[in-house]
Amino acid sequence: MAASIEQNFHKGAKIPPLESGDRLTRQEFERRYHTMPHVKKAELIEGIVYVASPLRFNSHGKPHANLIGWLWNYKIATPGVELGDNVTVRLDLNNEPQPDVVLLIDENLGGQARIGEDDYIEGAPELIAEVAASSAANDLHDKKKVYHRNGVKEYIVWQSLENKLNWFCLQNEEYVQLETDANGVIKSCVFPGLWLDVQALCKGKMAQVLAVLQQGLNSQEHQDFMEQLAIQS
Repeated sequence: MAASIEQNFHKGAKIPPLESGDRLTRQEFERRYHTMPHVKKAELIEGIVYVASPLRFNSHGKPHANLIGWLWNYKIATPGVELGDNVTVRLDLNNEPQPDVVLLIDENLGGQARIGEDDYIEGAPELIAEVAASSAANDLHDKKKVYHRNGVKEYIVWQSLENKLNWFCLQNEEYVQLETDANGVIKSCVFPGLWLDVQALCKGKMAQVLAVLQQGLNSQEHQDFMEQLAIQS
């Protein structure tokens, strides 16, 4: 009788909503998130819940779209590379972020992340990018530490309000900030041919961004990368 009462109690128990500042396990975080379809973005970083505020156009929506456009053009020119927008990533037991953008190599071609049976990313994508307006403090500190610890090879943080972009690359187990060359271009260490005119992106000059990217796609390093992926397929 007591067991029956306890079972009925749990069946009728209301699942608490996610709230920023909650300290949860990843399992409990997912349980609550699944009951809140109206919430578009929530993350678990070092066991702490972050529920995103409504997003503004100029400080987030527009730069986010431009970032996607740049990476989408690289993706369609590079078979074996996949692009994701606002997808949940299971990194470890205390961290389940939902990055603005992920770029990854297909796991069957040597990529380090995989798509789980329930369609979530498990493990560290090769590249993560975040548009940071009000979230800059978290993106450049706790998230950066989490991505570094879990082996995300490249991490881009675009501070839209400051018009500043940081691109970190994992080298010798440390994040090193990549610098622009004489032409103001940063070249990915992980995705050959992924070139970015930083100032053009920050100023919204997407024609120039795509022109520089095309130079990268025409380079010998990108051709070699595509041949390498083709051999592994």
